[in-house]
Amino acid sequence: MSLRLLLLLNFALAAYLTGLIWTVQVVHYPSFALVGKAEFPRYHAAHTERMSYVVLAPMVVELALAAWLAWAGRGALPHGASWWSFGLVVFVWAVTFFVSVPFHNRLEANGYDYITIDGLIRTNWLRTLAWSARLALLGWLLK
Repeated sequence: MSLRLLLLLNFALAAYLTGLIWTVQVVHYPSFALVGKAEFPRYHAAHTERMSYVVLAPMVVELALAAWLAWAGRGALPHGASWWSFGLVVFVWAVTFFVSVPFHNRLEANGYDYITIDGLIRTNWLRTLAWSARLALLGWLLK
């Protein structure tokens, strides 16, 4: 596969996931606070299950393509950009599993809790900004 095609595939996945995370950040997570306490467990369970359909496979593919790009672009792309791009994906995965998932687990176990929802929203900015930075970096590489 050509480096240009690999960059385009990375860019396409980053664009999809960046759009998705911005939707989650400004629409979905803030909406958690609007759901009644009695309905929240069912709502959160449905949200978590349905989000996994649209985020899990693209994230796995993005990780694989980012690793491939890091290796294939190591000498061809400027300033270690391919490794920075890969590092941002690893960062997103780390925040997802060590920060976001524990917040979701708390919501699943305890139900509605505004402080947990607020913590989820605040810490999700890490993923939102990392994916946005990756998209910008890949766009710059494609110029």
